[in-house]
Amino acid sequence: MTKIICTTLLVEKSPQALPLGAACVASAIKHYAGTEKECQVKLISFSREDKEITALKSDKEKADHIADRLLQENPQIICMSVFVWNRTIFELCAERFHKQGVVIIAGGPEITAHPDIFKGKFDYTVSGEGEIKVPRLIESILFNKPYTPQDFPQSLDLKNIPSPYLDSTIDPSEFGGALWELARGCPFKCSYCYESKGEKTVRLFPQERIDKELELFAQKKVSQVFVLDPTYNANKERALALLKKIARVTPDTFYYFEARAEFIDHQLAKAFTKIPCALQIGLQSADENVLRKVNRPFNKKLFIKNIGILNQEGVTFGLDLIYGLPGESFASFREGINFAASLYPNNLEIFCLSVLPGTDLYDRAQELKLTFEASPPYNIIKTDKFSPQDKIKAQALAKSCSYFYNDGRAVPWFMTICRSLKTKPAAFFEQFYDYAKKNKIPLDCCQHKLIEENQIKFLTTLYKQRQLDRYIKAATDIIRFNGAISRKTASGISEKIRLTYPPEYIDSQYSLDLDFFVKNVRQKPCEIKI
Repeated sequence: MTKIICTTLLVEKSPQALPLGAACVASAIKHYAGTEKECQVKLISFSREDKEITALKSDKEKADHIADRLLQENPQIICMSVFVWNRTIFELCAERFHKQGVVIIAGGPEITAHPDIFKGKFDYTVSGEGEIKVPRLIESILFNKPYTPQDFPQSLDLKNIPSPYLDSTIDPSEFGGALWELARGCPFKCSYCYESKGEKTVRLFPQERIDKELELFAQKKVSQVFVLDPTYNANKERALALLKKIARVTPDTFYYFEARAEFIDHQLAKAFTKIPCALQIGLQSADENVLRKVNRPFNKKLFIKNIGILNQEGVTFGLDLIYGLPGESFASFREGINFAASLYPNNLEIFCLSVLPGTDLYDRAQELKLTFEASPPYNIIKTDKFSPQDKIKAQALAKSCSYFYNDGRAVPWFMTICRSLKTKPAAFFEQFYDYAKKNKIPLDCCQHKLIEENQIKFLTTLYKQRQLDRYIKAATDIIRFNGAISRKTASGISEKIRLTYPPEYIDSQYSLDLDFFVKNVRQKPCEIKI
């Protein structure tokens, strides 16, 4: 039998980084009538965070490690899923495979974006969805049958695609979670996204398949599921119906959804509270003119109203921002941070714009005056309004926010602290970045207790500089109290903490106004167990 390996190199080791694309192709080869009895298919994935790979310095060494591992299987054909983060390494792998006479088929976003530049580097390239094209290509290679890519439909009928979970091609329990594909396509065409030039349609996977996969997650006791639906709540009735099933079948599994704030209402928000979950919402920028340039409609008043509904109902959500968008200045980017933080997101993710080949933004880069890296990850270098120096400052803001706000679990008290200092969030993050640099605080540390101590030291310094010493004990109590609760929630481990003020007042509306708090709440030192 012909030995075929489907492989990819993942960006990280996490449930969110699971080789679903390569698994879908492997599953399709297994079930295709022309290859089912002739081929032995194996899925082998790697991660950039594997110990064996992180120990190697150069891409050439990493490529040799991956090639050696795959060649041990004596494959005749290797199918590669190529992304921005593994393209260079897989091109080096291909050189080794060619010398061994192995046939290389490459697909994935990088290939789809610009297949012509890969001629000679891989034997065959497959653009777009590969579940039909790759099996037929393999049949053509093995039996010399005609193969014309142009004959295939641009979009597949999802009823004909086997599930890699249901046929055991991939086991979610091995990765600590699952990526769950409910649909393909997106009703929106944001210019920076791969969907920007595709059909403005959404194709749904059959409900029968979704139900069976959900039951499998329950049997496997999958702890977390990342839902791959660009806008989960685009169809409200479908979203509500599935949330009810999730609550019934997998009540203990944590779900991550991508959602649009514009489609949130009280009924949907309440439905999200019935399961353990978090929403991630793409704000990208708070400037309507900037978002218009990337074909992303934005109604600021409606956005604020609907995020308010999430907060009222107690839904956990995060917001995304991108720096370097066309038309965005550093000043307007800072205002985006101020706006986003004022909405109390559980996390605020800040990314550099990548001008991805195959997107509308890539095609219009010259018109929009975008200068970006020619090789992966295609990050923006500068625009007509955003200089290289602005990019450095934006990177600093992103690091500071990630450490202090996200990893520091600061959402319950962050805006209270900013108001007490009469400082806006962006300026606060800039000040903390300078403090961290001066005091040699590594911003890649994720140990919450250590971060908490640095938060308190920094705020103590700020309050003393501004002669606001009266706030120090109250702010320290609020941070320690909320920090201990978050650690207990995350780990289940109880701990004792010492407080200056009574805990019932710290855990009340009084603590939202630090000035009112210190004037009206008496100090009463105590030790409590969380």
